[in-house]
This record gives sequence, structure tokens and C-alpha cells, in this order.
Amino acid sequence: MAKPGTVIGWKLPSDERARLIDLFPPRYERVVADHVTLKSGATAGTPVPQGVRARIVGRADDGTSLECLVAELDGTTDRPDGSTYHITWSLGPRRKARESNDVLRDLGWSRFEEPIPVSLNPARF
Repeated sequence: MAKPGTVIGWKLPSDERARLIDLFPPRYERVVADHVTLKSGATAGTPVPQGVRARIVGRADDGTSLECLVAELDGTTDRPDGSTYHITWSLGPRRKARESNDVLRDLGWSRFEEPIPVSLNPARF
């Protein structure tokens, strides 16, 4: 796990989190559902990102213990590091949020028919 303050990205406001949990009830016992990562390993000098136009455009689930929602930020799902923008949604026992990257890469994701606009706040966490 990254040290606090070394990740930059966008936090999901509590009202948006509650709305999305109503739309997508978490499948696994540990609900994360709180942020989209831009970069791990940021330094104190790394600026937080700008605000973005965000939409939830899809979902991935390994079928056993990890699900995440795919986010589109300013028209792209592609993170600069080559991975996919996402919100880790829920996890089963012994799973880590960072494993969402592996699920998205290895299993892919399903696109929703209609994107869901969402507000995100630039943050360091």
C-alpha cells in the first residue's frame, strides 16, 4: 500500500459515492468506492491534478472477489501509465485495491450502454 499523501488523483464526494452505491450495489464485503488514481508514488512536490469531466462508462469483475467501475476522464479511460482509470468498488478477503489494475488488464471490462456523469475532486491521499 502506498504511504498516505503519495497518491494523486480524484476523490469521489460522499453524495456521489452514495448515489453510485445505490446504482451498483457492491458484490463483495469490503466496499472501497472512494477514488480514481492518477499516479502512485507522488512526491510532496507533485501537484494534484486539475478538475476533470468524469463519467462512469463500464465495469469489471473477476467473479470471485474484486469489482471495479471504469471511469472516463476528459474523454479517455487510458491512464498515462498505460492502465485504465477506475474506481475499485468492492473487494473480498485478502484482496488489495491495486489488484483492480490486474483484473482490468487481464480480463478486460464491459462498457455500459449509457455513461453516468459523476463529480470528482482533485486530491492527494
